[in-house]
Amino acid sequence: MSSTPAAEVARYTLPAQLLHWLIALLIFGLFPLGLYMHGLPLSVRKIELYSWHKWFGITVLLLVVLRIGWRLTHRPPPLPGDIPPWQQATATLMHELLYLLILCIPLSGWALSSAAGVPVVWWGVWKLPNLLPANPAMAHLLELVHATLNYTLAALVAVHIAAALKHQFIDHDGVLLRMLPRLLPRSLPRPRR
Repeated sequence: MSSTPAAEVARYTLPAQLLHWLIALLIFGLFPLGLYMHGLPLSVRKIELYSWHKWFGITVLLLVVLRIGWRLTHRPPPLPGDIPPWQQATATLMHELLYLLILCIPLSGWALSSAAGVPVVWWGVWKLPNLLPANPAMAHLLELVHATLNYTLAALVAVHIAAALKHQFIDHDGVLLRMLPRLLPRSLPRPRR
């Protein structure tokens, strides 16, 4: 069990941190919204909620593309050296799966709308091209795919959060701090006696 001082933790870049937390915030809003709106009877309110869900979903898609591009051009900070290799490999796999799901979920939702014959008009302004022709059977299949991907993401996010909390509160190794902005100066002045 190590204890890494906050000032010594190598952190992700500020753009990476901002993209991470913005995407997380949107996902934490989109998932319960999707559960809520799915069970509503057909109404103007339900259609409005679906529109908001699509708008924010496409926004997540754009943000995750930016995040992946940033990640490919900016190496993440190294993990502490005392983390076992199997945990490092698991962390890498987890991040890759999270990126894949965050990319595939909005695409599956967009494809679902296309197959259902309902265009996606981002923020009510930009009509996006249909990814598929209208096909009710395909729409039903994509609805199952979209739901399955979302539940898988929810499970992986729960594991991701649990691992971050374990590193922070049990291992005390500074892993969680890597994704938090540096709020304190590198060295704090010592109090006078």
